[in-house]
Amino acid sequence: MVMNLETTVTRILQAAAALFVAKNYADVTVSQIADSAGVTKGALYHHFRSKEELYLAMMHAELEEKRLLFSEAVAPKASCPERLGHLLRAFLKLPRDQREVMRLVRRDINIFRAHARADLIVAYQAALPMVAERVIQDGIHDGELAAGDARLLSWQFVALAEVALSRYADSRFTNADQRVAFVLDLFFHGAAAQHGVAIS
Repeated sequence: MVMNLETTVTRILQAAAALFVAKNYADVTVSQIADSAGVTKGALYHHFRSKEELYLAMMHAELEEKRLLFSEAVAPKASCPERLGHLLRAFLKLPRDQREVMRLVRRDINIFRAHARADLIVAYQAALPMVAERVIQDGIHDGELAAGDARLLSWQFVALAEVALSRYADSRFTNADQRVAFVLDLFFHGAAAQHGVAIS
């Protein structure tokens, strides 16, 4: 069976994503990716000149896919907590390996040259923190959140979400609703035993 160009590239990118999630960047070889994708090394090099180029193409494709998914999840008009809940649920519905791809940005960022690092950071921010930031800006505008720096708040929200997605959290939560409730409650109400407790 002959694969068309788009199918071949998709298979290579999917194989690369699975291998880079499972292993460190340095431990993944072009031969392994080609074998996993069911293509020859020559076919792989026809589309990607190097492992670095393939990795960056894979990351940008994955991040753009997530940006579109998350933007769609928060699009319906609803309250700020509801929209952030939609964002978390969209993330949680992804297979674990697709969620893990998001973590690769931090794990591997220093491997690449400055311009490649900068491009990855911009793509990551557009995929998740900036989506949350727009929702938080709306929440501030609508009086659901106190006035504040929406960008800093979006980073805080993403950090809370990442904690709730950790392997330790897997042992504490039995379903997605519990994780979403934990993050939203902590983000909107804090960790104080009683709301409104003064911070000295």
